[in-house]
Amino acid sequence: MTTLKYIICTIYCFNMLTSCTNNFAETNEDPNRINEISPGTLINPIIYGLATHNVNRSASITFDLMQVSVPFPSVSGGLHRYDVSQNIGNSSWYNYYKWLNNIKQMHLAAINAEDKNYEAIALTLNAMVYANLTDMFGPVPMTEAVKGDEGNFYPAFDTQEFIYKTILADLEKANTLYDTTKNLSYADDILFQNDVKKWQKFTNSLHLRLLLRVSNRSETNAFQQMTNMINNPDVYPVFENNEESAMLQVTGVTPNVSPWGRPQDFRLSVKIGEFFIENLKTLEDPRLPFIATKAQDNDNVDIGYKGIPSGYNGPESQFEFNASTLNIDQVENPMQIFILTYAEVEFIKAELAQRGYLTGAETHYKKGITAAINQYDTEVSSTYFDNAAVKYDGTLAQIMLQKYYALYFVDYQQWFEYRRTGLPKLPTTDAMLNDKVMPARFYYPTNVQINNASNYGKAIEMLGGPDDINTTVWWDN
Repeated sequence: MTTLKYIICTIYCFNMLTSCTNNFAETNEDPNRINEISPGTLINPIIYGLATHNVNRSASITFDLMQVSVPFPSVSGGLHRYDVSQNIGNSSWYNYYKWLNNIKQMHLAAINAEDKNYEAIALTLNAMVYANLTDMFGPVPMTEAVKGDEGNFYPAFDTQEFIYKTILADLEKANTLYDTTKNLSYADDILFQNDVKKWQKFTNSLHLRLLLRVSNRSETNAFQQMTNMINNPDVYPVFENNEESAMLQVTGVTPNVSPWGRPQDFRLSVKIGEFFIENLKTLEDPRLPFIATKAQDNDNVDIGYKGIPSGYNGPESQFEFNASTLNIDQVENPMQIFILTYAEVEFIKAELAQRGYLTGAETHYKKGITAAINQYDTEVSSTYFDNAAVKYDGTLAQIMLQKYYALYFVDYQQWFEYRRTGLPKLPTTDAMLNDKVMPARFYYPTNVQINNASNYGKAIEMLGGPDDINTTVWWDN
């Protein structure tokens, strides 16, 4: 046991040293002494670390689950067939807790410096990460988490209900802390370049996202809270245009570089999903050439954009063409990483209006589409909204289909929103496993099951079912 604790403590200390001595911000303080580090020392490594991890997981996991792309060749199994491995969530579990530890140190440094703006940012980043964690797994450690320096290597788990209650309260508090008459001190942040007004809008836009996430639970009064926020923009400002979106601009200048050191790996053994590409074709969407390449026949002649069905049945030889794949321009330096966009905010408003809590559903729907297209430096054609497939028909299904494309490449958000709404309707095949049912969560990491067995057992009780991909989380019940 002593040896295990020593190993964990060593790993913890190593993570602290490596994550806090990044070259994003220079400081005259000793970066190995956490109590002397300013919040500005930590903000850029946290932003970059989270953004690059999330965009990587989006390509590796969300794309397959949500029929954006398909591994090819794929003889059997695979995530696109809902064949979910035991440790699929490991990378995010360990990365998120690493960055949560750094966010904790940033929060403490902000309090010590009496810097309310950095305190608000730390609360916001903390909420964003915990939301992703609990939406992936259900109950996770929060109250006792990231306390290795206090000797707690086996933290208890908290219920998802408690986690959401906590992070929503933190976002409410963060909104009141901002002093928008000041710019950030210490360092130039790489997300909003010290613009405190944009940070406050990010906090409230995230607040809307997470309230919508739990809106199926009537006791949260989420729709009423969201309506109040939107109707009081002076108190709760949110993103109002693409220029305010939380999009990390990756410059290509070290250390702010693409997480794909070899851009060609982005599309290695990958084809575009038929569902994803056919809808874009039906919509006559200008994003298509930015996202995908054209398919070719066996004579290498272009045959337009053509994908492969997710969970396809039968041999690869059935496809007598070289299907479209991902355009590597998306991940070459310079590039952008979407964290939370103005388009998403407009689709949240569109859903609220469609449900009767606001007016102007069609207006918000169109604004969401326009923003989602424009963020790729493309334009909406004058006839785009005349297309019968695009013209607003008053249904949530149509809003969610367009939101699905707006959430392209945004960490796990397509999957989370599908679990919340069941939309868009994704096709299934007989080759799909798990009774053709989308996974509702991921397994806890094996190391957690073994090394924190007692608290793991209690977490399963909180979950209300087995540690299984079909056991729904609290907001999905």
